[in-house]
Amino acid sequence: MSELRVRFAPSPTGYLHIGGARTALFNYLLARQQHGTFILRVEDTDVERSTQESTDAILQAMSWLGLDYDEGPFFQSDRFDLYRAKVAKLVEEGKAYRCYCSAEELERKREAALAAGGRLGYDGTCRNRSDHPAGAPFVVRFRTPQQGTTTFVDRIKGPIAFNNEELDDLIIQRTDGTPTYNFVVVVDDIDMRISLVIRGDDHINNTPRQIHIYQAFGATVPEFAHVPMILGADKKRLSKRHGATSVMAYREMGYLPEALVNYLVRLGWSHGDQEIFSKEELIEKFSLDSVGRAAGVFNPDKLLWLNEHYIKTGDPQRLGELMAEHLATHGIAVAGGPDLAAVVRTLQERAKTLVEMAVGAEFYYRRPTSYDAEAIERQVGPEQIEALEQLCLELSGVGENAAHAVVEAAFQKVLAATGLKLGKLGPAVRIALTGGTVSPSIHDVVTVLGCAETVIRLRSALNVFRAALKTS
Repeated sequence: MSELRVRFAPSPTGYLHIGGARTALFNYLLARQQHGTFILRVEDTDVERSTQESTDAILQAMSWLGLDYDEGPFFQSDRFDLYRAKVAKLVEEGKAYRCYCSAEELERKREAALAAGGRLGYDGTCRNRSDHPAGAPFVVRFRTPQQGTTTFVDRIKGPIAFNNEELDDLIIQRTDGTPTYNFVVVVDDIDMRISLVIRGDDHINNTPRQIHIYQAFGATVPEFAHVPMILGADKKRLSKRHGATSVMAYREMGYLPEALVNYLVRLGWSHGDQEIFSKEELIEKFSLDSVGRAAGVFNPDKLLWLNEHYIKTGDPQRLGELMAEHLATHGIAVAGGPDLAAVVRTLQERAKTLVEMAVGAEFYYRRPTSYDAEAIERQVGPEQIEALEQLCLELSGVGENAAHAVVEAAFQKVLAATGLKLGKLGPAVRIALTGGTVSPSIHDVVTVLGCAETVIRLRSALNVFRAALKTS
């Protein structure tokens, strides 16, 4: 194991967002590449907004993406005693202090500062206060350095500096005794020995405040790498108006986890012109040095292209099991039906998502209950009915699990006897077997359905076709 220790620290106030998933992925890849430690920490100190449902959704999304962690999940809500002790330590050492200013006082000061065109931060009223009014509510503020600059070299953005005079005294404990985000993050990172913090660049402005707290505890400040945000096509921050932003929504839409992982890592990172990476390749090649500083633009078409690639090249057995889950959502059971892998092989060349594949596979597991009347009118006549009757006889005699070549030979025999071309017979067979006009190769369909099932469907359809001819 190397000394690298990284963490992903989501807040359970909603689903796992695409941007959060990419941050988790970058942490995971670097930890795996350098044989370091990847930690999952759930930052649930916002008691009002944090939910168990959101926590479960985050854990489920991490599992689906294959981002396994080495330690955790740790929950901040289990660590409040530690945070209170650390607050007390800073107060005792004079590095933090009680502030008794009421919300009304602070609002009046804010309005006055606005009117005067001054700085809006806390003015330090209680910074040097020595009295402690009995029973009066208070917050605890960190005593921020008022002079000098705070600098750090970001692994992605480069050198960044902040003037300390622009930073006010941060609240680290609320009046109800609960700690605040910037404080607990540092306490946890120190306690968990985090050596590199990889996170979204919306946290850059938090960094100098956190550095001050590290220094107040006499702890080693970790390295930082702030990943650019993800934008929609309109160059605005990615949100629901741009489409799905939840990781698990993409699962429901029929995307494969490897497609989403591949897409997310390329959204800000590159390795030459290569577009498609296995997880093993990503672990080998990933580097923060190749993460761009500019925001990435989410392109759903590119993600769909990648998903199509992974479906085309995927293991039919695995894809079949995944497809079955989507069929189940439509009330279609696959038990007793054709082999899933065989079904997938007939569909995976054209399917872009598992949902699309499942829709295309429905007829394999559900006999038609109706037939396309317009298609029957166009494609079915006396010649086709005669040929379908002969096809029933031929297929009845070749055995249930006839090979593709045997099925094709049965068709050829019928075509030779009737003088029809496959283009004249195939559509009628397709309507009979599926109820419509769209399916994989008709020879493939018959082979996968099996001859017995095919004959049952042909005979049912023939009754409908004959009735349609009589009324036309």
